Formats: sequence, C-alpha cells, structure tokens
Amino acid sequence: MTCIIKHLAVLIFWVLMGMVCHAQTVKGTVQDSLGKPVPYATISLKNTGNLILSYTTTTEKGNFEISVPKGADRTGLRLEVTSVGFKKETRQVQDLSIAYNFKLAAAIHQLQTVTIKDKNPRLRVSGDTLSYKVSDFTNPQDRVIGDVIKKLPGIDVDKNGKISYNGKAISNLYIGGDNLLDDKYNIATSSIPHGVVDQVQVMQNHQPIKMLQNKVVSDDVALNLTIKKEAKMQVVGQETIGAGLPGNYYADLNAMAFKDKYKAINYFKGNNVGIDVSNDLIAHNQEAFMSRLDNDRPGTILSLGTAGDPDLPRSRYLLNRSGLLNLNNLVTIKKEVQLRANISYFRDSQRQDYRKLSEIYLPNDTVRYSETQVNKNRPDILHAQFMLNMNKSKYYLNDNFSADYSHYKGYSSLVSNGIPVNQVLSDNLTNFSNEFDYRQTLKGNTIVNLYSYINHSTEPENRVIDPNLNPSVFNNNIAYNQLTQTANIPTWFSNNYLSLAIPRDWVTQTYKAGITSQSQQLNSALSVTQLNNSVNLLSDSALNHLNWSRQKFYTEAVYDFPGTKLKANITLPLSLQNTSYNDSFYNLDERLTRLYFSPTLFVKYMTGIENFVTANYSLRNNIGNIQDVYRGYILTNYRSLYANNADLSERQTQNASVGFNYRKAIVLFFFSLNAGYTHVNINNIASSVITNNITRRIVLPFDNNINSWNFSGNISKYDFGLKTTFSAAASYQTTKLNQILNSQILPYTTRSTLLSFGADTRISPKVNTSYHADYLITESNSSAVAGSNKFQRLTQRASVNYNPTNNLFLSLSGDYYYTHQPGANDLKYPFADASLRYHFLKTKLDLEVTAQNLLNTQNYTAVYLSANVYSASTYTIPGRILLAKVLFNL
Repeated sequence: MTCIIKHLAVLIFWVLMGMVCHAQTVKGTVQDSLGKPVPYATISLKNTGNLILSYTTTTEKGNFEISVPKGADRTGLRLEVTSVGFKKETRQVQDLSIAYNFKLAAAIHQLQTVTIKDKNPRLRVSGDTLSYKVSDFTNPQDRVIGDVIKKLPGIDVDKNGKISYNGKAISNLYIGGDNLLDDKYNIATSSIPHGVVDQVQVMQNHQPIKMLQNKVVSDDVALNLTIKKEAKMQVVGQETIGAGLPGNYYADLNAMAFKDKYKAINYFKGNNVGIDVSNDLIAHNQEAFMSRLDNDRPGTILSLGTAGDPDLPRSRYLLNRSGLLNLNNLVTIKKEVQLRANISYFRDSQRQDYRKLSEIYLPNDTVRYSETQVNKNRPDILHAQFMLNMNKSKYYLNDNFSADYSHYKGYSSLVSNGIPVNQVLSDNLTNFSNEFDYRQTLKGNTIVNLYSYINHSTEPENRVIDPNLNPSVFNNNIAYNQLTQTANIPTWFSNNYLSLAIPRDWVTQTYKAGITSQSQQLNSALSVTQLNNSVNLLSDSALNHLNWSRQKFYTEAVYDFPGTKLKANITLPLSLQNTSYNDSFYNLDERLTRLYFSPTLFVKYMTGIENFVTANYSLRNNIGNIQDVYRGYILTNYRSLYANNADLSERQTQNASVGFNYRKAIVLFFFSLNAGYTHVNINNIASSVITNNITRRIVLPFDNNINSWNFSGNISKYDFGLKTTFSAAASYQTTKLNQILNSQILPYTTRSTLLSFGADTRISPKVNTSYHADYLITESNSSAVAGSNKFQRLTQRASVNYNPTNNLFLSLSGDYYYTHQPGANDLKYPFADASLRYHFLKTKLDLEVTAQNLLNTQNYTAVYLSANVYSASTYTIPGRILLAKVLFNL
C-alpha cells in the first residue's frame, strides 16, 4: 500500500511540472506619462487574426501578468492595453521571458450629444425653495404673471388676489429677490407680463433678515419672481387703451424695469366698466402687522347703513368711474443697501342701487326691515411710503415712513319701511407712521435689536340725515329738519423695545423689554336741527368727550430651535398694562391695571424630506378699546343707536391648531390638512333692543363665551396624461355664541361647510379649458328660537380658450350662481363673457374686442345668514358691455 502511494505521488508531481512548463506567462507594468501606475487597465493578448487569446487587468500598483494558452502559436502575438482617459497602446510579443512595460498617453474623449425631450412640467427643488418654470404653465391667452400663478399646482389665489401655497398664505412676493411692493403684491400679479418671468419660486421657512437666517425659526412662505436676462436690459410695458358704447372707456398704461440695481412698476389705470383698480392697493398682511405691533387703531365709527357688496366678482356689479396712478421704485445704492418709494393716488365715483329685506328672528317675534336705496360714493385716497433698508449678514437697518390721506364723500337716498331717508357722510382720514428697526451683531455673535414705531391718526366724521327721521325717537314726536352726528378719535401710538439675541448651535435665546403707549380722545355729538333751523343736542346723553390713555410695559423671552428635522419656537411674554379713561360729563373716571402672561408655542416636525406636521398654541389677553366705554349715545347708522354701560371689556383668547403638509414635487402633488379650536372669554355682552324702526344697543357686564372649531383640507395634482391641474378643498367651521336680544339671552350655533373643485387643462397647444366650482352650506339655529335657517349656494366658473392661428385668440367664459333657500324660490344667475384678440405679426400691436355680461343680466340677489339675521339684497348691476381695445408692448 505504501509503495502504491509513493508511485502516485511521483506521477502527480511530473504531471504538474509538465503543466507549469507548458503554461507560460507574460509580465509587465502600466504607467501614465508621469510614471504613476495605472490601476485596472485592461490587458489583452491577441494573435495575428486579432482574436483575444486571454486578458487580465492591472493591479492597484499597475502590475499585470497574463498567461499564454497551451498550444497557442507563439508567432505574431501582441499585447494591447486600454484604459479610460488614455490612448490605446499595442506592442508585439517576441520574447516571453522579458517584461513589457507600458507608458500611456492621456486622451480626451468627447461624448456624443444626447438630447432628451420632455414637454411635461417639472418642479425644481433646492433646499426650502421650490421653483416653477413659467413657460411650463403658460397658455397663449395669458398676459400677466397673475394669469399663470393661479394655475400652478399647490398654489391658490382668492378673489382679492391673496396667494396661498398648500393652504398657507404667503408673507410677501419678491421680484428678482427684491422687496419692491411689501405685501401689496397685486400690483405685480396684475401688471408684470408673464413673458419676462423665468421662474416662480416658493420659499418655505422664509427669513428675510440675513443675520437671523438659520438662527430664528420662521414658518413664513414667500414667492420670488426670477426675471429673464433679456428683460433686465430694457424697459418693459404692456399698454392698453379701449373704448365702447355707451361712453365706456378703459386704460392701462405702464412702464416697468427689472434691472439688478433698479426696479420699478409705474402705471396709470382707469375705467368705467367695473374693473376695480383699487384692488391693487390691498395690503394682504396689514391686519397681522398691526396685531404684532399691538396697535389697536380705531376704526370708522359712522356709516350710511347701506348694504355691503354682493358675493360676486367686483367686475360683475361695480358701477364706477375710477382712476389709479401708482408709482413704485426701488434703487440699490450699493450691495445690500436699498432705497424705495411707493406713491399712489386713487379716485373713484361709485353708484349702487339696491333693495334689501332683513329679518331678525327673536323667540316671540320676527323684526323685518324693507329698504330701497340709491347710493353714491366718492373716495379719494393718497398714499406715500419711503423706505431705507440695509440687510447684511452682520448688520440690519430698516426705516419705513408712510403717510395716508383719504377723503370720502357718501350719499344715500333710501326708503326704510316706508320712511324716506336722505344721508350725506363725510369721512376724512389722516394717518402717518414711522417704523425703525436696527440690528447689530456684537462680540460673541450676540445680536442687539433696537426698535421704534410711532403712529398718529385722526378721522373726523360727519353724517347728516333728513328729513324728520323717527321723530318719536329723536325729537319727542315733534317734526324736525335733520339729524347731524359727528365723531372723531385722534390717536397717538408708539411701541419701543430693546432686545438681545444669543445664537447657539441648537438654540437662539432672545430677551426683549419694551413699552407701548396709546393716547386718544373720543369726541362725538348728535344734534337736531329744528324746522326753524335752531340746533340743539338730541339729549344730555348724546355727547362724548372721552379721554383715554394706555401704557404697557412688557418683557419677553423667546427660544428658537432651528433644527433640521425639528423646528420650534417658544415665546413667553409678560406685560403690565395700565389703562385709564375719563369723561367729566358722565362723572366717569376709571383705571384698570392688569398683569398678563400670553405664551405661544410653534412646533414643526419634518416627517420626510418634503412633508411635515405643525402644531400651534397661543394664549392672548386683550383689554377693550375706547369704543367699548363711551357713555353717550352715537347714531352709528340711521337705525342703530349705540352706547355702553359696562366696565372695560377683558378678552382672553386661546387658539390651538395642528396641520399636516405633504408634497411630492417630482409628480406635482400637494396635500394639506388643518384643524383648529378657538375659545374666547369676554367679561361683557352686548344687549340690543330691536324694533321695526331702530336698534338700541348697550354693553352689559356679564360673562360671555365664544367657541369655534374649524377643519380644512387642500389637495392639488398635475395629471401628466391629461395635462390638467386638478385642485380640491374642503372646510368646515362651527361657532357657538350668545346674544341678548330684547332682554332675552339667546344661544346661537352657526355652521358653514365649503367644498371646492377645479381643473385647468391644456388640451392641445391651441386649446385650453378651465372649470372651478364652490359649494357652500350655511346653517344657523338657536334652542330658544323655533326652527333653523339654512341655505345652499353653488358657484361655477368655466372658460375655453382657442387660438386657431398663431395670431388669433378666442376666449369664452361664464359664471353660474345658484342659491337654494327653504320656503322661497331658488335663485339662478348666469353670466357669460367673450373676447377676440388679433396679433399683427412682426409688430407689437394687438387688437381686442371684449363682450362682458353677454346674457345682459341686470339684477342680482344675494342672501346672507349670520346667527339670527337673514337678509336678501337685490342689486342693480351693469348690463352688457362691449369694448374695443388696442394693446401694444414697449
């Protein structure tokens, strides 16, 4: 056995030796021109027929060893070396025992151009910025950027031009990164040609102050319009002049510049065809700004008591003769230093004809008002604003001065429950303010902030009513000539504070101390002019000389957690408020001192790259204003006589809300859900005594609670196959409150549900359509009043645009309004508009013919429901309007 093993071992040894002797190899190295090894180069051994006999790759040090197959013909062998970025090298193999070393020369290979064509819209995402390419969503009929913005997935524009992104209102709209307009961005959306805008950018978590970026949490959303390069080099303008019968006119003349160092939107607009040019003057975030300042500026006291506007677009019902001159200019003096001026003047003459039926439901009675009115309004509004802004990474200064003058004249001729009433109202508002904000970064990265705001306003009002309105109420049942009510509340307000912000990696601490001061006087008188033209006060209780003063000392601690996944803001304000007011005529001399703690909490948690949830809580304490405590009667309108018989109102408001936002930018899908609860506790309640002739109201010292729930959801999706942007929304709100009417406490519950749907479709390059619908259900009931009030309203809007040739554009649009009310006939109102525009090729000139209200609807009835009040107002609206326009571009 041992012998056999020895012979097998010898046999295996000689076989292996034979294999080694016959399987020869070729060795070598591969280097670049600098002598550095080339790893992973491909080594091929080829014969004379260019067939690969074997191959290998170099090691990390550039070495290789390749075998020569047994039996291969040794003549004509060659080594071929290839590697990306180098030229191919070839060498003949003549001696297998020597090393073959290669040095490769660098080579540049030009890849062939690959063109990918995709006409589908795409969104670009970079951090917190989402960019829409304007050309992806533009139709041939669009003229201004506002026409495009309203079709963008995830963005909604309401009837007043307010823009929201995924359910949240934007804080500002920038042009080329510059703040030209503050929040009066209707000026931009209604004027800037869409062709000069490259992208509409949505900036989430927007912090406009550079030195606070990534330090102070912001939940704001802002838009930025990026301007095409060619548009920055020239003056831009779209001019329109139109005329029609009978005596209609239309003008829109503008000049705009969007250079890096100079931006301007200057224009004149005027018409008498129902286009409300004052819409451009809306400051969408003014209310939030005043609330943040704690500036409770007094509102207008007197009115004509006329009906409000119907729930139609203003272009459907406005009878006007208006003009607006608007000048907006911004100059960048040097990097990050800007000067801005915004000046506007608006003048109009408006007419309103309507009939109104009002019903107020009481436990044992229903009070009805029947009115017929012819009203004329003549507003003149002048606004001027000047701003200096320095916004640097270590330094910030902003000084903003604004002044307003408004002269309003109103006329009303009406018949109320068979009683004729004529009214003339004069209202002159003068208002100016200056806001100064200075921030500086000190050593240790601490930021100091010095802030000062001052405001003065005065608004003298005068209303004359004749002839002989309700003599049993106003003149001891003796006939008289006229009533005159005057009122004015001149006001000074200031807010000054100093704060220190201490930024750290994970938290920024801010500590603030400040003082606000308010000084006011309420002067009013209600006088009667007798038939012999003598003038006397209505009574001893129809006069007010009320002095008011309020100071608030406050401190505040703010903690910002600007994390990547979790962001949070905690604000802990503590304030000491002292309010005093007196009117010697009524022996009124009151003082109230309160210490308030009003915390807020905001949390934002990113559940994904594009999705997040938010939670908010706030507790706010408010003390009433001067209009809550006057003792003398004021005839606020011709049938409402108000006074107060309670201490200063104190209001505590708690708000809590949660929200979820989902976005899938790559497929243009947006979704949001929000829920909120508000609880208000007030230490007084209004008590009204209502008759068929007049309403008397006083404020009584009883606790009052108001509770409100709201839920809302929004969804928007672009369907690539159908080339359609679909949108839908739903909201529900319920409010519970108490009223005292004719000495009875009545609890009321009001519910409203709103469902919306929209679809904007580009059927082809020549045809596009749009459809939007809103369905509203409003219901109000009380346990003390039998039955409930409920009405349903459906609004539909549709349009079709067709351009059969490159220079001919046709448009047809229509609105349909349907209202269902129990126990009465349904209300149905159709409207239709059409336009035809022809563009002269190789020119900048267009001709357009428009027809508004083709169906010649001339009356419209609007139904309104709130708590226990139902009203139906019938308006006279403009009939058919034909207009011819000439349009040209600068």
